[in-house]
Amino acid sequence: MRFLFVGDSMTIGRAGDWTWRYRMWRHLESTLPGGYEIVGPRSSLYDPEAGAPASEAYADPAFPAPARRHLAGWGEGWLHMAPVIGDTVARTGADVLLVSLGLIDLGFYTDSGQTEENVRAFVTAARTANPHVRAVLLPVIPNVRAGYDAPFALECARFNELLAKAVADLDTAASPLLLAPVAESYDLDGDTYDGTHPGPSGEHKLAAAFADAMHQAWGLGGPYAG
Repeated sequence: MRFLFVGDSMTIGRAGDWTWRYRMWRHLESTLPGGYEIVGPRSSLYDPEAGAPASEAYADPAFPAPARRHLAGWGEGWLHMAPVIGDTVARTGADVLLVSLGLIDLGFYTDSGQTEENVRAFVTAARTANPHVRAVLLPVIPNVRAGYDAPFALECARFNELLAKAVADLDTAASPLLLAPVAESYDLDGDTYDGTHPGPSGEHKLAAAFADAMHQAWGLGGPYAG
């Protein structure tokens, strides 16, 4: 089973981070040993000094190179991933997509309705490449900006409603989709280092959201143990 992590800055991480991808790799190692592969065209972290995804300085230098693979980018959203997901799935043979996108779209590029259109285009392209692809989608976690920008907060809430409807509309037996609930305990002060990007505790909670959704709905892997 080939897993592809798709996301924005919360997923790619920055130099020195563990990343929730690392936490998920550890989970897969304990629940699906020898029965999975992590795929993707990229492997690096974002380097703030270079202003580019140019770092391999993961917090755990023993994080294996093949497990570092992903399709994530600092400043990238549904708008950017929808045009490239089909080719990526075709080239990597991805079976399961773990997707955390949307905040950057709503913050800088598209409104909630336009973002939902890109979600649907993303799913269509992925299924064209692999008609049996599965996907777990994480709702947008409003960041610190939502605390002082009411229109942005409303757009985040509206998009999450549209995302839930899109998942319900597009879910099929041949190509199932899941919406992964974010832990109610997720706290911007305690689980992020800047009001947006996850610190270690936030990384565990994001990985747990994906892992537990897959286990509960598909019997895949096991409960997240951290």
